[in-house]
Amino acid sequence: MKLSNQLIIKKTFNKIITPWYSIPLIDRWLLGQIIPPMIFAISAFTVISLSVGVMFDLIRKIVEFGLPLFLALKVLFFSLPSFLVLSFPMAVLLSTLLAYGKLSSNSELLALKSLGIKTYRIISPAIVLSIFMTGLTFYFNDNLVPASNKLAETTLRAGIGSSFSGEKGKDNIMFSRYGSRINATTKKPTKINTFLTHIFYASRYENKIMEGVTVLDFSRDDFQQVLKAKTAKFDSKNSSWIFSEGNIVSINPSGQTTNIQFKEYTYPFVEGPLELAKVPKDATEMTLKQALKAEKIYKKTGNLKEIRRIQVRIQEKFTLPFACLVFGLIGSSLGSKSNLRSSKSQGFGLSVILILIYYVMSFVFSSFGVKGILPPIFAAWLPVLISLGGGIYFLRKSSSF
Repeated sequence: MKLSNQLIIKKTFNKIITPWYSIPLIDRWLLGQIIPPMIFAISAFTVISLSVGVMFDLIRKIVEFGLPLFLALKVLFFSLPSFLVLSFPMAVLLSTLLAYGKLSSNSELLALKSLGIKTYRIISPAIVLSIFMTGLTFYFNDNLVPASNKLAETTLRAGIGSSFSGEKGKDNIMFSRYGSRINATTKKPTKINTFLTHIFYASRYENKIMEGVTVLDFSRDDFQQVLKAKTAKFDSKNSSWIFSEGNIVSINPSGQTTNIQFKEYTYPFVEGPLELAKVPKDATEMTLKQALKAEKIYKKTGNLKEIRRIQVRIQEKFTLPFACLVFGLIGSSLGSKSNLRSSKSQGFGLSVILILIYYVMSFVFSSFGVKGILPPIFAAWLPVLISLGGGIYFLRKSSSF
């Protein structure tokens, strides 16, 4: 019985370990040089960014608002994925720089090249690992980060309670609707379907209620209406809005006005303002599917700046993970140069400089995309393409040695 159990354990172990040993020896050796510093770099970058971004703020809330320590630790844990996705690309760069820099300084890469092994072959394990980290970053950023950020916020609000004034809500919701207008003579909709027919504005949305609502109705050629209400709530069963404590001002073609006060008024209108109010303020709180849905909502409003902003953020859902591949190529190419003798401190310093250049470039191009200077897809991908070009240049330079 004991012998059979040992055989089962041995077979299970072999199944687990066989894929690793099926990898060529040179690749296993190179991966063994890259993975340990990568784990260290992920830990270091995550701890530093987590401390600056969350930990100090939590300590302040513990002292000032009485946030329980256990809940503060939960918030810290839920915040971890959002900082991991930032650490992954930086860790790829630092680990490849350190690993290949060490191999270069020990003349081990020179020995491989003397055997006829090309630089492209030497850095291929780093590229494969970078591709894996790209996929992992995309998974974390699209699946874990939005959910964990929401849990962190919910836990924080539950822990602080009423003593914390930063309740969930959204200010200045403006929804524009376009369509056909009712012709004053025929009383039928016009054939042109691009008229501005409604502007719906609310000063604040909170707890499913719009506050300080103003609706401008231009859906008819012969007169316009202005509806003002203290609050408004959407009735999904009847596809209409229920306005409370307000008035309706109607203006006819001759310029005469009528003013009707009401305590409650049902107004048939689309759910668009409510959908717009529910869109998260930050794209990091959305999955890719939610961001694409938000883009459709913004297109209904006609707000070009917000449309461009969400389009840039959608593309950045892809470019952020792709930075792993960019940094993997740059780090391995620079590290494999025969004349590079980088210590850990030099490697860290060089990594910080390259990361700073890349993210400053990304921020600048992203701003150009939001302002409309560049198309959103170019604004998001140009830093990646420029950096890839730099990585290919460094690779060719290292191959010439």
